[in-house]
Amino acid sequence: MNKQPRISARQRLLAAAADLFYENGINTVGIDRIIEQAGVAKASLYDCFGSKEELVRAYLQERSEVRQAQINARLAQLDDPAEQILAIFDFLGELASQPDYRGCAFMRASADANASDKVKGVVAESRAFTLEKFTDLCRAGGAADPGLLARQLVLLYDGANVSAYMDGNRHAIAAARALAAQMLVLHNLTVKKY
Repeated sequence: MNKQPRISARQRLLAAAADLFYENGINTVGIDRIIEQAGVAKASLYDCFGSKEELVRAYLQERSEVRQAQINARLAQLDDPAEQILAIFDFLGELASQPDYRGCAFMRASADANASDKVKGVVAESRAFTLEKFTDLCRAGGAADPGLLARQLVLLYDGANVSAYMDGNRHAIAAARALAAQMLVLHNLTVKKY
């Protein structure tokens, strides 16, 4: 007899929230819909999270941790800082090519006028990770002003993310990657030719 591991109510609620919040938006998804998809009692949501706000925070925190781990794993496969920077754009391109791509979950959450300070804090942490990652890589690559170059790369990254989703521009991320490569050369970070 094949015994499947039991999935906790917390895990089921987070999985349901991840699917529903990302697909439909945080404001449009109510607690009843989440508990129905998760197959748990309403009391379970309050026992595990205390409120929808805390569930939103936990959903974003988990999404941020997964994203950071995926980016770090990708970068660990490369030695050259310039290649690592471009790999971040490649990662974004892979995400944007998925049929269920709905843009950046963190941008969408921060656009909510009712977002709590806890939610805004997780969004800020996620954005700080991206800026810090670009800054560290620019510094490792020998950029004269790693902070400036990193901020420019974040602008490209964010713009490509928005354009890919909102405009349905399938080429936005490739264009941003190409511009990033040109910027790296201008800042004396060379990209190896294959």
